[in-house]
Formats: sequence, C-alpha cells, structure tokens
Amino acid sequence: MSMYNFKKIMVVPPAKAFIDIMLSKTQRKTPTVVHKHYKISRIRAFYMRKVKYTQQNFHDRLSQIIQDFPKLDDVHPFYADLMNVLYDKDHYKLALGQLNTARHLIDTVAKDYVRLLKFGDSLYRCKQLKKAALGRMATIMKRQASNLTYLEQVRQHLSRLPSIDPYTRTIIICGFPNVGKSSFINKVTRADVEVQPYAFTTKSLYVGHMDYKYLRWQVIDTPGILDHPLEERNVIEMQAITAMAHLRACILYFMDVSEQCGHSIEEQAKLFDSIKPLFVNKPLLLVLNKTDILTLDELAPEKKKIIEDITDEAEEIPIMQMSTVTETGVIEVKTEACERLLGYRVDQKLKAKKIEGVLNRLHVAMPEKRDDKERPPCIPESVLAARAANAEKIARRQRKLEKEIEQEMGDEYTLDLKKNYADIAEEERYDVIPEFLNGVNIADYIDPEIFEKLEELERDEGLRLESGFYDPPPLNLDETLLEIREMAKQIRLKRFLLKDARKLQQKSGRPVMPRHKQAMVRDRKVDHLRKTMENLGVDMSGTEQANFAKNQVDVRRSLVPAVGGPKTPKKDRESSAIVKATGQLIKRRTPGHELGIKDVVLKKKAKVMAKHDIAKKVTKLARKGEADRHIPDLKPKHLFAGKRGAGTTDRR
Repeated sequence: MSMYNFKKIMVVPPAKAFIDIMLSKTQRKTPTVVHKHYKISRIRAFYMRKVKYTQQNFHDRLSQIIQDFPKLDDVHPFYADLMNVLYDKDHYKLALGQLNTARHLIDTVAKDYVRLLKFGDSLYRCKQLKKAALGRMATIMKRQASNLTYLEQVRQHLSRLPSIDPYTRTIIICGFPNVGKSSFINKVTRADVEVQPYAFTTKSLYVGHMDYKYLRWQVIDTPGILDHPLEERNVIEMQAITAMAHLRACILYFMDVSEQCGHSIEEQAKLFDSIKPLFVNKPLLLVLNKTDILTLDELAPEKKKIIEDITDEAEEIPIMQMSTVTETGVIEVKTEACERLLGYRVDQKLKAKKIEGVLNRLHVAMPEKRDDKERPPCIPESVLAARAANAEKIARRQRKLEKEIEQEMGDEYTLDLKKNYADIAEEERYDVIPEFLNGVNIADYIDPEIFEKLEELERDEGLRLESGFYDPPPLNLDETLLEIREMAKQIRLKRFLLKDARKLQQKSGRPVMPRHKQAMVRDRKVDHLRKTMENLGVDMSGTEQANFAKNQVDVRRSLVPAVGGPKTPKKDRESSAIVKATGQLIKRRTPGHELGIKDVVLKKKAKVMAKHDIAKKVTKLARKGEADRHIPDLKPKHLFAGKRGAGTTDRR
C-alpha cells in the first residue's frame, strides 16, 4: 500500500530564474580565473569543466522535476482519473515529455561542444565555444517557459489536495447540492467544511477522519451532482464521480425529503438511477436528511412510493432517517455504514485466493456424543445451599443497591446521596444552605436572632461615631514645638527641591564633562551658608568673622615642620602650598600594583612580580615596554592572495 504525498514535490522555477540559478551555481562552484600564458591543455580543461558542470546541473534539476511528479500509469486509478479531470492528462504528459526532451538536448549540446573544445587552439576560441554552449543550453530552457509555468501551477494545486488513501476504510457521501452532506461530515469527524444555504458550496473533495471500533476511518465529502449526461458534467461534479467509481467504499446517498435543496424527490430519485452503475458491488445506504422538518411518514403517498420503489429495485438498501440540526439518527447512520463496510471487506477477503492458504491450515474440531446417555451438569450441594441462602438474604433486604437502581432506571438515573441521611428530618435533607458534617446539619447551629443582634451593634456603633468617641485627643503644642515643626517642614521641602533638580539634570541628556582634580573642591561661601541658616530660623549673630573650614587649623598645624627639625622635601612643600591655597588635602593616587593590597609585605611582592613580568615581555617578546602591543595584519593572505583553485570551498 503506497501513500501519495504530493506536498514533497520540489518547486518548479520559471525559465528565467531556472537559467539564472544554473549559471550562478557554475560561476560559484568552478574556477573563474584563466590567463593567456597558461598551456593550451590547461585552458581547454578550464572551459570544458564549465560546460560539463553546467550540463550536469541542468540534467540533475530536470531529472528531479520529472521524477517528483507522479506518473499517471503508476499511481492508483483514482488519482490518475482525478488528475485527468483537474489538469488534462494529455497536457500533463506533454509537459513532462518536453522537459525530458530538453534534458536530452542539453546533454547532446554539452557533448558536442566538449568535443569541439578538445581542438581549441587559443584562449579566445575556447572561450567562444564555452559561451556558445551555455547560450544554447539557456535557449533550450527558454523554450520550456510555458511548460515550467504549467507544472508549477499543477504542483501548487497538487499540494493543496487532501491526502486520500485509496486502500483504507472509506465512506463516501454523495447526492444533490445542499442536501446536508457537509453538515454530516462536520458532525462525525474533526473536519471543518464550509456550510452555506446555497448550492455548490463544496467545490472539491474534503476528507475527515473518525474512529470506530478502534479503527481509523476516512470520510470523503464530495461536491453536489446534478442530473445530466456524463459528457455535460463540469470539473466539480467529475471529482465526485471519480471518487465513487474507483474507491472501494461505503456509499451514503443523501436525499432531502423536505425539498428545501431546490430539487424534488422525483429528481433526486432520477439522479440515483443515473449513477446506480457506480454503486455496483459496494455497500449502499439511503439517508433521508432534514427529518426535523418533514419525516418519511409525513410524506405524501406518491412521494413515499417513489422512495420505496428505489429500495425495491435495488437489493437490500436500508433507508435511514437523520437530522443534522437536532443530531437525531447521526450516530445510527455512522454505525450502520461502518458495520456494512466491515462486513463487505471481510467477504472480499474471504473470496480472495490468499485466504485459501490460511483456511487449509485451520481445523475446527466439533465434539460428538459417545452414546445416548444424558449427562447433566453436576452442581455440588454446598453451592446450591449457598445460592439459596444468598437468594433469601437478597429477598430480606429492603433497600436496593444504587447499582440495581441505576440498571432499572437507565439514562434517567441521577445519583442522590442525601436520601439516605436517616438521622436528619426528611423536610431538612434538601435544604439549600445546610451542609452535613458527621450526620449533623450545620444550619441547626446558626443563631436565629443573629440579624437582630447585628442591627443593635450597628446602632450602637453609629451613636459612638456621632458623639466623637473615636476622635483623637487634641494636642497642646507650645510655640517651641510649632517652630521646630515649621523648620522641619522647610528642610524637607528644600531636600525635595534639590533631589528634583538633580533628576532633571540627569535626564536632560547633556554630556557631562569629567571633573578635574581642582574642580573637586566645592565652592562653599560663608555668606551663603549664613543666609541659608538664617532663613531656616537659626540665630547666626556674632559669626561675621567665623571660619567654617573643617579642621583647617589642625591640617595647617600638621603641615608646618617643627623648629630645628629636618627640612621638608620639595614635593611636600608644593603639596602644602596647594593645601594652603585650596583648604583641601590632596589625595594621592595608589599605584596599579598596590590596588587592593593592604599588607606591606604583599605590596613588595607584587612590585617584584610586576617588574619580572615587564622584563619578560621586553626580553623574550622583543617589545619596547609594558605598553607595547601586537597589531595583527589587516590583510590576511588567504583572503587577498587570489582565487581558490579547485572550487571545493564556497565563501557565500
């Protein structure tokens, strides 16, 4: 059994794109540089290689296209006829045949020009022969433009066709347009076929899958068929005819007894007679749909007789009524169709020759009586006594088991656990609020006067609120506390304004200049500080000659050398001069090899290691110093030294 997966067919490019792809591949995969001072044998081989490589690319791509498309003589007759209906068998074969001819022509052109290149006596002549060979191959492919376009359209349509297995269990739905075929397949399978109240909504074959008896079934929804000769049927109708003719399936012929589809029962019966030859040797069901509007018993006698005549003429055609709106009879139709198809497939297998080899190896033994003596089954007396005791026990039991009640009531049974609460009064068992815990109704413990007590509590609470029972006591604040509170309020406001200004400065997006060492000194003036503190309410009287520098006197004392002591070094004198001018200590920068090291011994060890490391770089690596570094070559040789020779690598 072979499945046909048409979605794997490779895309067929247009003629121009086809040529561009092949020539581009030749240019990328073969050497492109040849010089006139080469030997003539090398020049010939250079151009012969290009011709052969191009010919092989054309040959491989055309062969793949021809092999991917299905051959009508090898596929199942259903697919062969379906492709004939959709694409025209002659046109399809002609397109593939012309591609095959083009492939042979390209092979011949390449063979001829390779022979001519063997006698090329100059670079110019070999180049012209190569150019002529590739030009003729491109011309051959340009002439196949219409065939390539047609095959690409066929490929796109084939990829959209449903995957139908001609050998599996299949149910086919047929009938006039708008009789409810698509609604039925939507009910029994996971398919989602469009349903509309007008004819020919379904224009192609749709496939849905369902399960029955742990088996996989495919259900095919066919387009509607009209009653006219086969020669006048269109492509949409011929798809349904092809499916019914070639697939071994169970046929469901749908009829609309309400005649809302726009066709009378006489016309539907006439269509059944015209396509009856397609139903030969296949299980068949006559399904009367839309019985929610009109049933078979409500039909007029003459119309009812037409339906009965159909079943009389045919052999054992069951009539089943169904409504896809109310879903009445849908499962029955599905079950009957599956059972009849299973029986039909078993009969077909029994008639096959393969079954004979299996039956010859089977022997069914039938027991025979030894004599005329009756030998009834012997049941021990203990078993009979136990059965009698059990029967008496069941008879004495008054209450039935839930399982027995369920078997008696069937679908009307509902589980009721509250009916067996014997400790609770019968009028209280089905209350809405109560829940029962350990056989006790919780509602019995609810205070009946709870709502009166709640109203009384709410009334007392209202009186307390009105009298100011919950109001906080008044605070007796003197003038000092009020002044402190006002000052704290101003401080908080000032802090908020400073934070807000800082955020605006950060979000402005302006580039921030790095601050110099001298710029780190904050510009704070005594007048500004005094004014700020006075605004905050602090008494600053008597501070006109005060100096607010932090520990400035101590710093100056520490920098002045002792009388008669050693002379201060020049560097320290400069530092002290800076400190006198700025009023700030200079923070010296820690050397790199001392960062993160607090121990004096480790600092000396790190200094020695750094000296050894620098000496190693200078001596062994021939560098000028610690700052010397290697600058790589910006033009590597393998990228700028010329073309690769054999064409084995691809930079793209």
